[in-house]
Parts: sequence; C-alpha cells; structure tokens
Amino acid sequence: MRRKKIAATSSEQHRILIVDDDIGIIRTIEVLLKRNGYNFLGITDPVEAIELIRKEHFDLVVLDYIMKPINGDQVVESIRSFNEEIYILLLTGHKDLAPPLETIRQLSIQGYCEKGDRFDQLLLLIESGIKSLNLMQSIKNFKDGLNNILEAAPKIYHLQAIEDLLEEILTSLTPLVNSQDAFILVDNSQNLVRNDKILFRGLGKYQINMNDFTANWAPNLMEKIGYARTTKKIIFVEQGLILPLVYNNESIGVIFVENIDLKEAIGLLEIYATQATSALNNALLHSMLDVKNKELNKTYGELRLRYLETIEVLRLTVDAKDVYTCGHSDRVALYAVTLGEALGLCPSELELLRLGGVFHDIGKIATMDSVLLKNGKLDLEEFDEIKKHAIKGAHILSAVSMFKEVVPLIRHHHERYDGKGYPDGLQGEEIPYLARILAVADAFDAMISDRQYRKRLTSEEARRQLLEGAGTQFDAQIVKAFLELGERVDQVPQKPDPNKLLF
Repeated sequence: MRRKKIAATSSEQHRILIVDDDIGIIRTIEVLLKRNGYNFLGITDPVEAIELIRKEHFDLVVLDYIMKPINGDQVVESIRSFNEEIYILLLTGHKDLAPPLETIRQLSIQGYCEKGDRFDQLLLLIESGIKSLNLMQSIKNFKDGLNNILEAAPKIYHLQAIEDLLEEILTSLTPLVNSQDAFILVDNSQNLVRNDKILFRGLGKYQINMNDFTANWAPNLMEKIGYARTTKKIIFVEQGLILPLVYNNESIGVIFVENIDLKEAIGLLEIYATQATSALNNALLHSMLDVKNKELNKTYGELRLRYLETIEVLRLTVDAKDVYTCGHSDRVALYAVTLGEALGLCPSELELLRLGGVFHDIGKIATMDSVLLKNGKLDLEEFDEIKKHAIKGAHILSAVSMFKEVVPLIRHHHERYDGKGYPDGLQGEEIPYLARILAVADAFDAMISDRQYRKRLTSEEARRQLLEGAGTQFDAQIVKAFLELGERVDQVPQKPDPNKLLF
C-alpha cells in the first residue's frame, strides 16, 4: 500500500502522528487538529509508521485499531519494544471492535474512542493527552532540576573563599533555568572580603564590577531588590525575577536571574535558594570566625611575647645572681633541641624542648642567695631548698595557659630513671619523655661547667658519667642518642644568641 503524508500545519511544540489506512479519516482529523493549532503528520501505512516513529520524535500517536497489513495492537506492540514514553490513542470503528481491556493495559495504551462524524471525544482525549505530556515533562524537568541541585550542593557547600562561592552558586544555578544572565548580591557588613558594604558577582552581561553595575543596572533594579529583601518574597520584573536569600528570617542578599520560564523554574529556584543561602551563611560564619581567630591569634601572640619577655628578664636575673651558671639555660636549650632532632621529634615537641631548656631553672629566682651562691657542699636542708626550684619553676609557668605543656618538663627534669629523683620520685616511663631528654642535656652542661664547689669536667669525662648513669639516673636510649651526636655537642657556644632560642 502506497504511503500518503499530510504535512504539519502548526508550530505547536508537541508532534502528533495520525495513522489510519483510510485517507478520508486522516483528512477529517486534519480539519479538527488544524482548527485547534496542533502540529501533526498523517500516514496511511502502519508498517512505515513504526519506522517513522523509530527515526523521528513524536509525542502522541492516534492510530486505527483495524488496519492492513497489520492491526493497531500489533503496531503498538512494535512501538513499545523501543519507545515506552510515547502517548498512544486507539481509534475503533465500533465499540464492539474495541481491543480487549487486558491488551490496552499490557501495551500501555493511554486511551481509545470510537470514530464519529465530529470526533469530539477524540479531541478531548488529545487535549487530555497533551496536558498529561506537559505534566510529565514538568515532573521530568523538576526531577532533573532536583538532581542537578543535588549534584551542585557539594560544590557550593565546599569551604572556599566567599567570592569564589558566589560564582559557584551562579554557575550551578543558570543551567537549572536555562539562563546565562544572572547576578548575586550579598551583605558584607562584617567587611569579610573587602570594605564594600555589598558583595557582587555576575554572569553573562552582568559579568562586570560593582561600580559598572551601580551605574548601568542598579537604578532600575535596586528598588525592586529592596522590596524583595523586605518582604522576603520572590519579585517578578520585566527582565526576570529577584529571589531573596533568607536565613533564619533574615535577608542576607538576593539572586537575580534573567530570561527564564518562570512557571517551570520557580519551584527549583526556591529549593536552590535555600541550599545556596545555607552555604553562604556557613561561609560567612567561617569567614567571620577566621577574622576573629586572626585577631585573637594576634592578641595571643602579643601576650605570649610580653610574657616571654617577662620570663626572660627573670631568667637573666637568675643568671646574674650566679656567674657560674650564666649561659647554662641557653646551652641546655640547644643541647636538648639538637638531641630532639636526632630522635626525630616534630617541630612542636622541639619548641617545648627549647622552652624547657631556657626556663628549666626559672624557679631558682625564689631560692635564697645564701643557698644558691654558697661555696662548698650543701647540707641536707640547703639541698632540700635547692630541690624546690623545680616545683617553683613549674608554678611560675603554670600561671599562663599557653605554657601548660612545658610545665611537666620544668617540674620533672630532675627525676631519675630509677625513681630516686625529685620532686615526685617518678621512674622509667612515668617520667615525661621530653623531661628525660632535658635531664640528659641539663646534666651534661652542668658537668662541663665550673661551679663554686668543683671544677668542670671535660666533654669525654662528662660522656663517661652519662654512660655510667644510663638506666639508673638517665634513660639509656636517650643517653645513647646523645653520645652518638659526637662533635655536634662540642660545637655549642658558651654563650648562645638568646634571639635564636625562642620562637
């Protein structure tokens, strides 16, 4: 059978295919569809109709049930093998010739009607079908939009600079609504980025700076933007819409999107705006905290410096009281840090060693001169007084929280590995590791320094003393590591530069 086509006569977005082996029926339906402005195509060969649907896009098919060479249900079965979405309506010459209900269900046929002189029922079914198609398309668009929002969410929630986040929000938004021209305005009352009161970012024709926006676009839009922010409602303008960004009932800015299908996009925009506002609020809070943290760190650093200067004055006072121990604390700090580096300690641990070395004898500021400067051997009472310097030093440093981590080093640098040290009689692993390192450094420098009651030992003699005390007075592994330093220990100057001792 020769195929005959009737050309489409409308520019409606939905395409309708009419399939009937009776050209007269097609001509009749043509009049009906033309009158109602539908975009359609008519064809008399059902086999060729199947191939046409396979190659081209149609939204709705109207086909006769009884045709040659194959019937309508066979046509539908073939179509459903490769296209499950197309909307199908069946025509029957008589109600007795209607397909079985089970066939209609199995083949997902959306409806059927009898042929008549006016085809009023068919027109109603077509209108209903078009409405269903529009609704399904809206649902699909909304579903796709939600998926796009879910895909965009990790990007906009990723912690980043405020200005980068504004651009990310726009670039993720515009594909959702098929628009290329948009901008976002956000409050900058905390001066988180610049001194501008408002942060601005634009795409498309709005990809300009704030000054150009103010001069060229703001006069026509700012009143509407202000109204949207005040009412916290979406405002429609001639160019597009203004979407307020509201968090905890407070407006923090707006998004403007131009040239969009408002009916399709409005729901998606509201959902996306909620996500964008939350991400912006998080970023603004983080930026605010970052600014406050920087201010606090600056203040903390200044306080720390002032306190270090105060402690340094006290330490120098101790050194000034005893010419024999002048420079001792600085050298202990260098020995301890050098040993700590050899043991693979991290920078924060090395800083604690440095501070511990510099301040380990700070408690002697409270020791009586008669004891501290005595020539000759101390009696038991005097020795007990000297031993108190570890507790007194720990007490001095514990007065400020920033030095809480160095306090254990000051208190326990005279503990012995065998538990016979002071002030707490700790032994072995009970003694803090850094305090055990400091104990070796302190003992070594004490042995190679002149004291009122004895002459200093040579480096070799001091090393032998450390080796003899390994496992009893000192941690054997730390002594071993110290002895392996060799000549590096002898290169420590008698009077190290104090400026290189503190961070």
